[in-house]
Amino acid sequence: MGIKRYTAIKDNTITNAFQSNLSTRGTGSNAGFSDSLQVFSIYAQASSASNEQSRILTQFPVLSSDSTSSVQIDRAAGTIPASGSVNFYLRLFNVAHDGTLPRNFTLVVSPISQSWQEGHGLDLDSYDDLTYDGTGSNWINAAAHTVWVNNSSETLTGGSYLSASWMGAPVTDYDEFNYKSTFGELGTSDIEVDITGLVEKWLASDYSNYGIGIQLTSSQASGNQSYYKKMFSARSSEYFFKRPIIEARWDSSRQDQRSNFYISSSALSSTDNKSTLFIYSYYRGQPKNLYHPTGEVSGAIFVTVRDITQSVGSQTLTTTPDNPVTGGCVGTGIYTASFALYTTSSVVYDTWWSGSSFGGTIDDSGVSVYRTGSFKLQKFDASIDYFVPRFVTNIMNLEPQYSNKASYRLRLFTRPKDWSPTIYTIASKDIENYLIEDGYYKVYRVIDQYNVIEYGTGSSKQTKLSYDSSGSYFDLDMTLLEPQYEYGIKFVYYINGLYEEQPDIFKFRVVE
Repeated sequence: MGIKRYTAIKDNTITNAFQSNLSTRGTGSNAGFSDSLQVFSIYAQASSASNEQSRILTQFPVLSSDSTSSVQIDRAAGTIPASGSVNFYLRLFNVAHDGTLPRNFTLVVSPISQSWQEGHGLDLDSYDDLTYDGTGSNWINAAAHTVWVNNSSETLTGGSYLSASWMGAPVTDYDEFNYKSTFGELGTSDIEVDITGLVEKWLASDYSNYGIGIQLTSSQASGNQSYYKKMFSARSSEYFFKRPIIEARWDSSRQDQRSNFYISSSALSSTDNKSTLFIYSYYRGQPKNLYHPTGEVSGAIFVTVRDITQSVGSQTLTTTPDNPVTGGCVGTGIYTASFALYTTSSVVYDTWWSGSSFGGTIDDSGVSVYRTGSFKLQKFDASIDYFVPRFVTNIMNLEPQYSNKASYRLRLFTRPKDWSPTIYTIASKDIENYLIEDGYYKVYRVIDQYNVIEYGTGSSKQTKLSYDSSGSYFDLDMTLLEPQYEYGIKFVYYINGLYEEQPDIFKFRVVE
């Protein structure tokens, strides 16, 4: 499954807003235990030129020192892909309220430059939960007895952030990792910003992970117009799916075309002529890399394809671009190779091996042969008919309930709708599992139809279905779901240039 979520480990709202007497500013106030976060600016409330602001501070478990469940730990374990193969999204969720909601505004997302304390305050109305220079961050202090400072140790207010002003220059590298989220006329949107570059900076130890600050642009925050007030759920919110998160997204699908391998055709491009095969190495239920006489197979692996007929016997076929095919290891115990193949045979045989040479037999010196299999070939032909296929889908191993502490692999069976075979004297009525090569799933909470996991049809393709010789499948991480609720799964297939949502719904319950 190409989704992993990391909930904030601390958050707070800091402000210099006036208390209810409109003469004393609540710069010492703390809201670290509040179930909501606020960003606003108020113009001319206490006087004709007064200005009040609030900003959000939040931090996420990115490094192993932050939490026992962090991005760094998951990447080391192989749960999160390497840099360049995964995107990280900051997500904060709107809180509906009965106050005034700003419109047409922009929030800036910036890395915080120093350590800070969450604190124990709750009051976001009169700002009476003051730290008195004790535990907790506020407009003046980052922590107890510690003021906000810049890189020259000069005192700041309202937090310290890595931006152009940090180094006292108009433009610095820090600005690349200051992001913006724009809100329109309604102002009710959530924040969803791709902060991959910043997260990778934290992981590479280029920046210290002190978290993220969220505030209005400087012109809006200090201008002659009020933006009051935008609210988001905090990490202490009772609403499980509304807490601030960093969401990792990547394409975890595997397209094993052993049951859908096409013979090379001049009517197709070189890219479309290639098909992909996989083999998997498991030992006592665990994925294990293969070995050959010189060590572990963690890089190249080789594939030779042969045609066996009564007339010519065993014949090695030509594959493109390599002969033999050079494949590789894409995960522990997982090997793949992509190539084009032309032959008049309907069935060919693939041999996977590793070593210094391969002289035409499977027992050459220095060569380890890992698997010999076979696969049927299909021929591409243009059609004179235009049709939009319809499908019936079933999850073959769906259970009525699942634990929220594990991940489960769900397998699909898909067939064309209104399937009706032609029966001859000798025929099979077995329905073949139709391979959906471009399908996606979503998960929603049944009670309110809330989409917990959206279709990943964008650039990350985080919910794309995998497939192998047995059909389509996907892994669903139940730790993403709140227990004691019923959930539904739906699918969308990319058919004839359009995403077609399938009518089938599959329901299950999550328990602790």
